[in-house]
Amino acid sequence: MGLDGIQGLLLDMDGVLGVSWTPLDGAPEAVTRLHAAGVPLRVVTNTTALPQARFGEALRSAGFPFADEEILTASVLAGAWLREERPGARVFLLGDAQAEDLAGVDLVGADEAPDVVLLSGADDSFCFETFNRVLALLRGGAELVAMHRNLFWMTRRGEKLDAGAYLLGLEAATGLEAVVVGKPAPGAFTAGLRALGLPAARVAMVGDDVENDVLAAQALGITGVLVRTGKFREDQLARASGTPDHVVGSICDVPGLLGLRPAARRTELLCL
Repeated sequence: MGLDGIQGLLLDMDGVLGVSWTPLDGAPEAVTRLHAAGVPLRVVTNTTALPQARFGEALRSAGFPFADEEILTASVLAGAWLREERPGARVFLLGDAQAEDLAGVDLVGADEAPDVVLLSGADDSFCFETFNRVLALLRGGAELVAMHRNLFWMTRRGEKLDAGAYLLGLEAATGLEAVVVGKPAPGAFTAGLRALGLPAARVAMVGDDVENDVLAAQALGITGVLVRTGKFREDQLARASGTPDHVVGSICDVPGLLGLRPAARRTELLCL
């Protein structure tokens, strides 16, 4: 059973297209096939370490034909949300996100009475002293906003803790519930739908995280496609809160699900 009626795709990046910025086997070719067939694509990623422009450069250098505007990072989504929902707020940014995607947001230090504490991807700034300071800020009335809830992410060296693990601790310690702007928040997927210009019923989400990518998208009427690459684990699939619409080996299987023919092989003629 293929992706009947699907006209556009939302793609996770890390674990679907590559791991630690190294492309997965066949992934650039698969995306190139989709582009060549005119399938509209948007990368919707919780990766925050690079701003959108550098993200686009990195993907193109790895062989993926994406324009910058086809990439929606959690940082980009956070910037848009803050400008719209918290205009003028003083924001303390913690983590690996770059200020470049937060243009128009008033970024301040922890000692400058921030109105919002904004968590991005985990890095070396996620330490005991800093989180004690964050706890005090939240107790003092600052709002807790997070770019995503990822508990861990996959690297060439294995799994690493991500911001979601720390976010759970902050929520438990304060009794607050963070506003989340990246996946699995509905707004991350609806932003992708708006960028594609398609309704949920005509779009599929391809991800390696069964809960945050696939089932969260399916809850909005988007078709979910889980790939067995990146952070995928059979035990997580077995105990997931729902069932993905499709489970495939990798993104290389997605063009086939859409009914695209395999790339033609070149035939060389020998003139004797």
